Amino acid sequence: MLDYMVSYFLSFFQSPSGWGVYLALAIGLAIGFGAVWLACYWPPLFKKPWLWAVLVSSAFLTVVAICFIQTPLQIWVGQGLTHFWSQEVLARWILLAAIPSILLTGLVQEGSKLVPVVVYWRRSGKSLDPKLGLAIGAVAGAGFAIFEAQWAHNQIFASGWAWGAVQTYGFWALAGFWERFFTTAAHIAFSALAGYGLAKGLGWQFYLIASALHGLINYGAVLYQAGLLTGVRAEIYIAVLAVVVTGCALWLRWRKETAAITTEIATETTAATETRPEPEAEISAP
Repeated sequence: MLDYMVSYFLSFFQSPSGWGVYLALAIGLAIGFGAVWLACYWPPLFKKPWLWAVLVSSAFLTVVAICFIQTPLQIWVGQGLTHFWSQEVLARWILLAAIPSILLTGLVQEGSKLVPVVVYWRRSGKSLDPKLGLAIGAVAGAGFAIFEAQWAHNQIFASGWAWGAVQTYGFWALAGFWERFFTTAAHIAFSALAGYGLAKGLGWQFYLIASALHGLINYGAVLYQAGLLTGVRAEIYIAVLAVVVTGCALWLRWRKETAAITTEIATETTAATETRPEPEAEISAP
């Protein structure tokens, strides 16, 4: 098992598609996908340069967690299930049998992405503005999302993908890039929600929400294996869920600004009313 975990870890730093134009495309697409979605959150990457350290550390820590925590746990869960039930029974009950592994995926990955956010939160005296917490979470999610996307793109190009496949297979030839585009959005949104919850004093609650949402989007693969979704519908499932969660995260981000503006206007109105001179009383003639 250890050899498998190590080789899996090293695969994230290799380029099976070669070191030429395909590697550049894999990295360029990954950065582009991450930049598009991260820009929606307006993180202060240039005003707070330490956010770049959050981005990089999140990517590395999450890869380590996937290879050396998530992978063995999922293997042990699989071995435990096969100890009590046959492969035929598990295949027949795949909608239930897959749930433990799916939940582990969300718990491990969202937890590891949240580590840099928790470190900053603790260094800030456990006092963090929710808007900044959401932004830090989004940056942490983008770090791993970009790193994972370049790895996935590399696998696609290494399989022999070429532009001619689009003419032959249509949308299905682009399905891997479509999926990665929306998965990147989902990773960013999940971590943004977790960061927001941490700043609001609801860290473990929002962590569980983010983990459950992560598991829900991965559950699309189970629905596909069970024959309940076609390949195209599974990709649509991922896209819709990613957009909905992103919308919720952005609503929290912009709702806070709207509330702040409303409060500021109300304060200015109150101040103006208090400083306005009282009109002099008119004296009526006898």
